[in-house]
Amino acid sequence: MKRKEFLHLTTICTLGLLTIPQNALSTAQDRFTKAQLIGKGNPDITGNSYTQKMEKQTKAAFLKMKAAAAKDNITIEIVSAYRSFERQKEIFEGKYKRFTGQGLSAKQALSKIIEYSTIPGTSRHHWGTDIDIIQGNTGVRPSSVLLEKHFYGNGQFCEMKAWLTQNASIFGFYEVYTKDTARKGFSHEPWHFSYKPVSRPMLRAYKNLDIKSILQQEKIAGSEHFTDRFIAGYIKEHILDINPELL
Repeated sequence: MKRKEFLHLTTICTLGLLTIPQNALSTAQDRFTKAQLIGKGNPDITGNSYTQKMEKQTKAAFLKMKAAAAKDNITIEIVSAYRSFERQKEIFEGKYKRFTGQGLSAKQALSKIIEYSTIPGTSRHHWGTDIDIIQGNTGVRPSSVLLEKHFYGNGQFCEMKAWLTQNASIFGFYEVYTKDTARKGFSHEPWHFSYKPVSRPMLRAYKNLDIKSILQQEKIAGSEHFTDRFIAGYIKEHILDINPELL
């Protein structure tokens, strides 16, 4: 992106964000239903596949960011966007079955799963505001694209990551699980970005839910080990210990 275009775009986006009334954000916190927050139905989701389904404002902002990156010969490709409760449950329980089948105890399996995967009902992907992205058109794909090494140094997606570090916030997107060594919870995910104007009020609304009760009612595999202590730690470290920009 040329410097003149960059400065012009920055000014427009910044002014746009500044003109959003603060009471509008407060009102937004009240408009989300429990079903929306835990991935069981969201009328604001648009798209037809797991790489296209997003919350409508998020999708509009993403397309603008993708177009701007393309001008700098960076192709941004979505690997995963909106994820329903049931889809997250399939992922979670599949890992739980595999790890316990390998001889891990239930508690060990849960600890291993939540290094990268969320418990269904707690995923930011339920909101349609979060996306996992890689750089397209970089040659033969590695078998596992979502690995940290691909986004730094001479990694296959390092150019995109550098571009996002410079430009993503202009469009309202922020890395969720940063490389901050003081951060706990989920491991660093340089591919996971969130659209702040919608995800931040959704997180604030989500914090008002009785998470433990919701998870136990859903009878998720291993949920008998979701003690008060486990849930409190999970919320503190995995849900709230994120990029401060998104709190």
